[in-house]
Amino acid sequence: MQIDFFHTHISKNAQKYVFDVLNSTLLSEGHVVQEFENQLEKKLSLNHVVTVNSGTTALHLSLLLAGIKEGDEVIIPSQTFVATGLSVLMVKATPVFADIDYTTGNISTSDIRAKVTHKTKAIIPVHWAGYPCDMDEILNIASEFDLKIIEDAAHALGAYYKNKPIGSISDFTCFSFQAIKHITTGDGGAITCENPQSYNEARKLRWFGIDRANSPMSNLGEREYDLDVIGYKYHMNNFSAALGNANLEDLDHIINARTNIANTYTNAFSTFSGIELLDYKPENKCAWWLYTFKVEQRKKFIQKLKSKGIPSSVVHVGIHKNKVFKNKQILENQNLFDQNQISIPLHSALSEEMVEHIIKSIKEGW
Repeated sequence: MQIDFFHTHISKNAQKYVFDVLNSTLLSEGHVVQEFENQLEKKLSLNHVVTVNSGTTALHLSLLLAGIKEGDEVIIPSQTFVATGLSVLMVKATPVFADIDYTTGNISTSDIRAKVTHKTKAIIPVHWAGYPCDMDEILNIASEFDLKIIEDAAHALGAYYKNKPIGSISDFTCFSFQAIKHITTGDGGAITCENPQSYNEARKLRWFGIDRANSPMSNLGEREYDLDVIGYKYHMNNFSAALGNANLEDLDHIINARTNIANTYTNAFSTFSGIELLDYKPENKCAWWLYTFKVEQRKKFIQKLKSKGIPSSVVHVGIHKNKVFKNKQILENQNLFDQNQISIPLHSALSEEMVEHIIKSIKEGW
């Protein structure tokens, strides 16, 4: 039995949609990109969506749109991929690491408050594994100290905080459509903007700073523009968006499959010794990008599963120890989480037989 840790879902309609773009020869950003943005807004009830070519560029553009600059501080968790911190360095700001809530893996709101200084300008909460952070308290802190919120929702497409879709709550929310996320565009990302002005500015910045909607072609055949800002080549193309449109049609199936498997795991593991499940509140809807828990004797656990043909992995450890961040903070909960967190396979390609095999193998002990 071959069990993969991650799975790249490709819709049955993907070949047709991508072929149609190839056949048109209109491969760059165009109406297919706009259609993908419209469908994201409609299907997920998101705010103004701007697609880009990666989740990292989504974070970078959001920081620029939020006015973050050299000398500013941005509070982020360490339990994330390194891109979250690097995006802060890209705008020459300083990432300040808050500890995590040990029960969820998400950023600790009490430590956010403890880390706010007069230099703090933004917070980037990361919805670890697809479970929403405590957005009410993060919004309270942001309001109290006049801070921008940029949600890193790379794991959280389709998640809800209470009754609000992730992507409809904060100033900016950033999604990833990298190959192993819920849906993929090959590589890609998106920003949701609460403010229409930020939305318009994001559309300019993703294409060199040129306002394509208001820069007509001259009689000489050249687009007329006069740049007043440094822009970037961050736009999505029609080829990627076609793949996204196809895969987005399957999102309900993907999330339902992941949720059903996660519920099966939770029901089984809640009584297993040596395992401590994360504390997910029922009023929040997790997108279940990962199934993470805390385990005793982790190395033995990994070896036992490997002997049964089951992959397991620590997907990310705390990034605060990387030299590039020049960080000297000690994050006690993060360090403890690094010592015992583990994730097991969770994706829509897992069969019932595979799930039963995983549960049975863990139940045998390690």
